[in-house]
Amino acid sequence: MSEQVLIYDTTLRDGMQGEGMSLSAEEKLRVVHAIDELGFHFIEAGFLSSNPKDAELFDLLENERLERSELVAFGMTRRRDISAADDPALRLMADSFVPVCCLVGKTWQLHLDKVTRVDPEENLRMIADSIAFLTAAGKRVVYDAEHFFEGFRDDRAYALRCVRAAAEAGAEWVTLCDTNGSTLPDEISHATHAVATELDAAAGLGIHTHDDAGCGVANSIVAVEAGARMVQGTVNGYGERCGNANLTTIVPGLQLKLGYDCVDRELLTGLTETAHLVDEICNVSPNPNQPYVGRNAFAHKGGMHVAGIQRDTRTFEHVDPAAVGADRRLLISELSGKGTVHARAEQIGLSLADDDAARVVDRVKELESRGFHFEAADGSFDLLIRKETGEYQPLFRLEAWRVIAEKREDGRVQTEATIKIWVGGERYLRSAEGNGPVNALDRALRAAIGDVYPHLRDIQLVNYKVRILDEQKGTGAVTRVLLDATDGVDTWGTIGVSENIIEASWEALVDSLEAGMLPTRRGATAPAARR
Repeated sequence: MSEQVLIYDTTLRDGMQGEGMSLSAEEKLRVVHAIDELGFHFIEAGFLSSNPKDAELFDLLENERLERSELVAFGMTRRRDISAADDPALRLMADSFVPVCCLVGKTWQLHLDKVTRVDPEENLRMIADSIAFLTAAGKRVVYDAEHFFEGFRDDRAYALRCVRAAAEAGAEWVTLCDTNGSTLPDEISHATHAVATELDAAAGLGIHTHDDAGCGVANSIVAVEAGARMVQGTVNGYGERCGNANLTTIVPGLQLKLGYDCVDRELLTGLTETAHLVDEICNVSPNPNQPYVGRNAFAHKGGMHVAGIQRDTRTFEHVDPAAVGADRRLLISELSGKGTVHARAEQIGLSLADDDAARVVDRVKELESRGFHFEAADGSFDLLIRKETGEYQPLFRLEAWRVIAEKREDGRVQTEATIKIWVGGERYLRSAEGNGPVNALDRALRAAIGDVYPHLRDIQLVNYKVRILDEQKGTGAVTRVLLDATDGVDTWGTIGVSENIIEASWEALVDSLEAGMLPTRRGATAPAARR
């Protein structure tokens, strides 16, 4: 049976210290349930006595039921010169419904001199008194030894006395914190092993690292190898400065590569979805290059790489994408060969002859020389395959479109689009207003063919990006427009390129709707009967 490593999530406290991070109590509650569904063992919900928002969250959580995770309230060791029982923050923790309490205390002489201004012996008493008080109140206590590695570096003996005081006072876990993110893996491993020897199972050993030196994940993993059996971190690595250790990287690394038991394997398949959901709740754009869960984590572009993947996925993939709920993506560009085209065609249910695949490759090279960029536009590429092989069926035939933008004396801007199209031998003329030319065209087009293609109502545009390709031409430059669309199940990208930004937008818009109607996407339907 594999050895267990417990996962302790600090997204809602440490993660919120990152720039621009702010969630309401209700949004934090959604994050709690998302992490609970993933199966992390501990969720640190916040600083119980810090602010009204955290207090509101704990009020909400008191009536919630978690399936897998245990809630943790965060706080600090008692203030100097008062007893733990008289410290209002500790009393609040002791009286709360939360079963687990995490206390942070000092380890580094620099902080004793400059921050708390207490002598080393008083600091030891602050640690022991606070933990003993909470354990006497029936709480399980996690002790975070703040700045442990700096303290160990400067005064090894005193740093070890601090963690020994915590363990002897009844802490269930003693967590070694690389609070400044300054420590490198070899030193983390050495110090963690020293603490494991010192404590000798008197308390469980945890690790909490930051990413200031780019080693947050590596430091967490080597600490586990040196004896730590609990890892603290945040989803997607949120946090102050350069962020915290990224649990969405650490968990699969420990479980899939080193064989530790972190979460149920079935739950691990929800890792990518959870990472993206938390990004969405936090209003953060997902990092496409994030290991395991990023959009590009299993994306292959070079023809040789794609050929290798087709023969054996182990040639260019370090784990099975399905193990973390990710998808394999085959990117299309001028570097692609016929193998990439064959592989993509197979994914969308088409079988291509070599001549057809070669023609698609030539067409991609031609279009990319003009400014197209198909690796970000899989929907447009799916349509391109069909166009080059005779499988393409347009949703309509365009007669004309027109956009009028008017700014009035009162400062209001009004945009109106009119389209004339043919569907199944019938002519449709529709006009619509929008908050811009693309929105107006989108609304007019949907008004014209929405009854014919009901599934279009499920398709929403979720991103719109513009890139100027030859800046030296100023306003006359060629423009590339990229759109992302979703039907709530699948998401795809489309592209348009033109010297006219509205024409480029129209091309991408039409592709987004036609790609969403392909039979390989959920809900696609045949045209409704004409009335």
